[in-house]
Amino acid sequence: MTVGIVGLGLIGGSLAKAYKKAGGITVFGYDIDTQTEQLALISGAIDRALTEKTLPDCDCIFLAILPDAAIGWLYANAGKISPRTLVLDCCGTKRKICEAGFRLAAKYGFEFAGGHPMAGTHKWGFAHSRADLFSGACFVIVPRVYDDISLLERIKKFVLPAGFAGISVTTAEEHDRRVAFTSQLAHIVSNAYIKSPMAKEHRGVSAGSYQDLTRVAWLSPGMWTPLFLENSNNLIRELDILIKSLGEYREALASGDAGTLYRLLDEGRRRKEEVDGN
Repeated sequence: MTVGIVGLGLIGGSLAKAYKKAGGITVFGYDIDTQTEQLALISGAIDRALTEKTLPDCDCIFLAILPDAAIGWLYANAGKISPRTLVLDCCGTKRKICEAGFRLAAKYGFEFAGGHPMAGTHKWGFAHSRADLFSGACFVIVPRVYDDISLLERIKKFVLPAGFAGISVTTAEEHDRRVAFTSQLAHIVSNAYIKSPMAKEHRGVSAGSYQDLTRVAWLSPGMWTPLFLENSNNLIRELDILIKSLGEYREALASGDAGTLYRLLDEGRRRKEEVDGN
């Protein structure tokens, strides 16, 4: 099996390392930063560079770059992709990349499916990539045809060797609606929370709560800015819900309303138990 990876940052680099650790898989890689690509070659994370010459040899190609860059790469290379090749993206939003991917795949005869590996860290770049990043994680799939069982089995064949526990299937619209809450809102809240002047005085009086809430404040602005903007309609809706809810807590505190504050806190506790179990 031969896998091509476009983009050798945290996600692409981790995919490459995971496949090499699994064994029996040839990995071709490309990165716009030639030093990163050379480092991946020297370290053994990839076997060869992904070029126009090696592109037709790939059984599966992962686009581990931002949506606009992935779309640009597809337009530049779609005519060079073999009809037997499966192309999966790893972008954090799905509507734009899937629209372009499905259209180009139909035109040139290869198979495309949207993808999103649900794993990561607050750090980025090849230097922080690791072979076990996807261990036990889920790979979200947005297929062209929702109930194409043979396609889903084909995707599993390429995805599971990287350590994923399985795949889940959804639409591009539903993916973006959900990820606005599960990922994007969390990054904004964390990033805003750390801006309190008190952040500089936390040492000695902070523990797990502080660490949990601020971990993803250490994000890559270059990555998250276009993702937030692309999904702004869903993200604004989640922000409005949060702001309204925070206002209720503030009002209860300002008025000294212990009963309302207790109710709000208990509602949150019960909701957590309801959605995530014990």
